[in-house]
Amino acid sequence: MSGIMKCAEGIKIVLASQSPRRRELLRLLCDDFEVSPADIDESIPQGMAADKAAEYTAKRKAAAVSSDGLVIACDTVVIADGEILGKPADRADALRMLKMLSGKTHEVISGVALKYKGVERSFSQRTSVTFYEMSDSEINDYLDSGEPFDKAGAYGIQGLGGAFVERINGDFFNVVGLPVARLKKEIEKLVISVL
Repeated sequence: MSGIMKCAEGIKIVLASQSPRRRELLRLLCDDFEVSPADIDESIPQGMAADKAAEYTAKRKAAAVSSDGLVIACDTVVIADGEILGKPADRADALRMLKMLSGKTHEVISGVALKYKGVERSFSQRTSVTFYEMSDSEINDYLDSGEPFDKAGAYGIQGLGGAFVERINGDFFNVVGLPVARLKKEIEKLVISVL
C-alpha cells in the first residue's frame, strides 16, 4: 500500500461508492483500494433529523457491502433552512436550490461508516459554507454548464461552483465528499482496536 495511510498496511480497503470525487480523495490516503458501490435505497426515514441522515445512509451502504477488508462508506448532504438538498431532480429543482443557497450560510455534513473484522464505527463531519449573492444570470450560466446536476445541493465546490463561495468553516474535502483528515484518524483508531 502506498500513500500516507501506513496504519492500514496490508489491509484490503474497499470504497463503497461510485463517486469519482470520493475515489480521488481516498487516493490522498492510499492508492490500493477496490471500489464496490453499495446498491441501496437512499431514502431517509420520515422524521429523521436532517443532521443524522448522512451517517444513517453511510451505515446502510457499509452494511450492504460484503468484504473481509476494511469497508469505507460515505454519504454527503447539504442542509439549508432545515431542508436536506440532495441531487437536483431537474433544472427547475437545481435553480430552486441555488436560490436557497444564494447569500446565505448552509451546512454540509458527510457521514462515514467503517467496517472491519466485525467492528463497525461511524461519524459525521460538518462544514459551514457561505455563498455570495448570486444573480439570476450567474445561476443560469452555472446551470448551463451542466455541473450542478449530479451533486448534492446543486453545486461542486471543487469546480465552477467554487466561484460562489465566500467562505467555509471546516474541512474543504468534507464539502467535496470525503473528510480525508478525520477519515485517516478514524481508520487508525479502528485498526488499532481490532489488532
